[in-house]
Amino acid sequence: MTLVLLYSACGKEKKNVEKVGVIPQPLEMEFQNEVFVLDEDTKILYPESFSQVATFFSDYINNRSEIRMEKTDKDSRNAVVFLKDASITNEEGYKLSVTPKKIVISAATPKGAFYAIQSLRQLMPVALESGNYREDGEKEIGIPTVEIYDEPRFAYRGQMLDVGRHFFPVEFVKKYIDLMAMFKFNTFHWHLTEDQGWRIEIKKYPKLTEVGAYRDSTVIGHYQDKPRKWDTIRYGGFYTQEEVKEVVKYAQERFITVIPEIEMPGHSEAALAAYPELGCTGGPYQVQGLWGIHSNIYCTKEETFTFLEGVLDEVMELFPGKYIHIGGDEAPKEKWEQCEVCQALIRSEGLADEHELQSYFIQRIEKYLNSKGREIIGWDEILEGGLAPNATVMSWRGIEGAVEAAKQHHDVIMTPTAYCYLDYYQYKEDKENRDPLAIGGYLPLEKVYSFEPIPEELTAEEAKYVLGSQVNLWTEYIDSPEKVEYMEYPRAIAMGEVAWSAKENKDYDNFLYRLEPVIKRLDAMGVKHGDKNEEAGNELTAEKK
Repeated sequence: MTLVLLYSACGKEKKNVEKVGVIPQPLEMEFQNEVFVLDEDTKILYPESFSQVATFFSDYINNRSEIRMEKTDKDSRNAVVFLKDASITNEEGYKLSVTPKKIVISAATPKGAFYAIQSLRQLMPVALESGNYREDGEKEIGIPTVEIYDEPRFAYRGQMLDVGRHFFPVEFVKKYIDLMAMFKFNTFHWHLTEDQGWRIEIKKYPKLTEVGAYRDSTVIGHYQDKPRKWDTIRYGGFYTQEEVKEVVKYAQERFITVIPEIEMPGHSEAALAAYPELGCTGGPYQVQGLWGIHSNIYCTKEETFTFLEGVLDEVMELFPGKYIHIGGDEAPKEKWEQCEVCQALIRSEGLADEHELQSYFIQRIEKYLNSKGREIIGWDEILEGGLAPNATVMSWRGIEGAVEAAKQHHDVIMTPTAYCYLDYYQYKEDKENRDPLAIGGYLPLEKVYSFEPIPEELTAEEAKYVLGSQVNLWTEYIDSPEKVEYMEYPRAIAMGEVAWSAKENKDYDNFLYRLEPVIKRLDAMGVKHGDKNEEAGNELTAEKK
């Protein structure tokens, strides 16, 4: 619940505490009608193992106000206290106690304490986010008293950003990660390679970025429009390895794992433009300016596997997480059907058809990554022709892939288009075309919130293989940071609650009530966003359907 409270503290006159909204909904939360005043006398106390999160919190306050919290090594009446609590069994769980005398954050791990900070942040005045506290010289922050016990429902809570179609600078990627952390997402799926652009520096293969990172033109309007129109602008960009390390470190400091996606065998024409010998025909190929599915894919020759192993070696050096996403989706087989090398491999390996050839391809890559201590994630097409032994399936074409994989005792991540594709329109198409141009579809906020990640078809034992859920943002028609934010928010916030909060605590009307102050917080942070009300308009309608 949320309350508007009055308080009196330190002899000062009564002031209003703003309406607050904690999202995702905590497991247990009870407000009291009092307040803690964080001011220049407030101390901060923490064990050394929690120094990272305590520093994060003090920096948050320092950067937005004139308050400077002094570290202390003993209990203090006016203090923010971090405690390591082994009785909290979930590594992401926490207790947050705000009383008139102090704030106590208890967690078994720094990660749990970090999520407590994110809840505490949403209890603080919105003006902190805009910098007004510093400008006005304010030296008091009123925080409503509350007792929270919280832990996530799912261990995997993801957001995917496609930078292959349109490229976004490092500073915006960091802002994107900050917003993820605020709503307790813990996995950033970074879609780095596409037909329309290769976005990550690979030192062994410099042409991937010299050639593959840039296209000579881009289709104007929707790719299904006829006749098609094109611009003549060279477009592209890529992340150096140093920039990738910078992003990964930034995410780690916010307890977010970055999963890179290196597409194979399809969506690979940018790589083939750079190294045409890796295709079935030898080219010529081009970095595509047209969206959709393209027929040129990696050939199954040995040179391709040598190349991909070299790429993945450098990727693994940059991304220390457990998973490497290898795509596996939308790979037309016509070039394989016509390729002597591919057909010879089908015969020599005793494969039934090109679908089993793709399974062979994926399994070879998985075996290589497994030998390096990593695991693969693939889109649900990797089920076709036989699932690689240790693969995790990302189910996007409905829930059928998830059901099939879970019944085979494979981990699954739920991301069906009908609930999780944020490149779909937020408003009905007859509502004066309020949205900017999008790929199609219709996904309002309420439908995102209604998603249930556990398919009814699964038994309780099979349901254990559902790791969590993820929202995806494909960027064919999203060419600016402002459009990214607009398409993500507030819909991503709804999925944050789906993935974190207990199923029995979900209530859409209550979510909307809590969302009101959160929207004000986004405004103060300068985040562009859609509206919770479908009837509302937006500022990004310059490009119409």
